[in-house]
Amino acid sequence: MNRIKVLVIDDERLAREELKRHLQQHADFELVGEAADADEAVQRITEMQPDLLLLDIQMPGKSGFELLESLDTIPAVIFTTAFDAYAVKAFEINALDYLVKPIRDERFAMAVNRVKEQVARKHEEQEEQDTRGQGTREQGTRVGMQHLFVKEGDRYYMIKTDEISLIESAGNYAKIYFNQQKVLIKKSLNQLEQTLDATFFFRISRQEIINTGFISQMQALPNGQLTVLLKNGKRLTVSNRQSARLKNKYGSL
Repeated sequence: MNRIKVLVIDDERLAREELKRHLQQHADFELVGEAADADEAVQRITEMQPDLLLLDIQMPGKSGFELLESLDTIPAVIFTTAFDAYAVKAFEINALDYLVKPIRDERFAMAVNRVKEQVARKHEEQEEQDTRGQGTREQGTRVGMQHLFVKEGDRYYMIKTDEISLIESAGNYAKIYFNQQKVLIKKSLNQLEQTLDATFFFRISRQEIINTGFISQMQALPNGQLTVLLKNGKRLTVSNRQSARLKNKYGSL
């Protein structure tokens, strides 16, 4: 497995130096850059494509939460904070972990080891897909631990994309189904389709994108169209054009 690429984001230089010192003790992780605010971080994330963000929550201008909300998809995140209240809030939105400053060596090690375990699992899942012949990636798709960060009302969600079963168009929003929950995100299906991994996500119609890993049954209709039954119980009809593509690409499902 390749080294895990890390981007450090904190407005305080000394805090960034502390995190970099911790990282030096873990050979599986590679520091690829740092940023002092959210705007700089967006640029670095685009350039470096990190696997992991060490992200301060409270920063001048945009907070760490606002940074994540501005991204289409995000890698794994470990929040860093000097405030326990923020740490609790971060943990509620399903961050991999949070670290309260000043950070102890053993606590940092615990957090990055969790990342290493999740990345290793992701690689194993991908290798299994490749072995089964379902892992051929289209050019331009991203590989890795992708997440969507969604703010709905006063609640925050960090959703692993591999836990999403279905995305439906809902006017100017999209409705995301995951882990027996659903939330609205202010993005179009076209925007989401451009960022999601095309190995697993498939646009079945103008109104719906599915995660093919959640298909439990496909059935052909007399007119040649397909219906798909998802593991969450939803049965959906695939458009004529996309039925042909789905048969060609995922006919073994």
